[in-house]
Amino acid sequence: MTITQPIWVFGYGSLIWKQDFPYLESRPGRITDWARRFWQGSHDHRGLEHDPGRVVTLVSAPGVDCHGRAFLVEPEVFEHLDHREKNGYERIAVDITFESGSVRGVVYRAAEDNPAFLGPAPLAEMAAQINRCVGPSGANRDYVLELARALRGMGCTDPLVFEVEARVL
Repeated sequence: MTITQPIWVFGYGSLIWKQDFPYLESRPGRITDWARRFWQGSHDHRGLEHDPGRVVTLVSAPGVDCHGRAFLVEPEVFEHLDHREKNGYERIAVDITFESGSVRGVVYRAAEDNPAFLGPAPLAEMAAQINRCVGPSGANRDYVLELARALRGMGCTDPLVFEVEARVL
């Protein structure tokens, strides 16, 4: 997907609370028919090759809204974002809904066929893995806690994130 003009990028995981890239504007928003899940392995940021952490990806969920934050970015920002999201994530086009209307934008999603995809697991197992794992970007536990904090700060409810947070604590 070649991008030649400013475009909105939807963040539903660490992009919500860790902006290490320049942006022109930021707004809360949502995408529909997608759900956030801790099903992607992270051996590049929140775990190691032999012990990957768990980070969020999107799974198809008809009728479900995933709330997050969108950033209007210049095309050159994608060099950094593509590197940051390199571990199995790909850019896909989505409609992002704001209070004032919708725009076409992009989101990074780790599909089920990528080599780092872990898939579902019992919540107790996920929490144990998350508590154990640490990678170059820090403790996997901190990723979960920051995501939950950021969602609350935006007034968003995500029962799965809050349940994983509770089990991690």
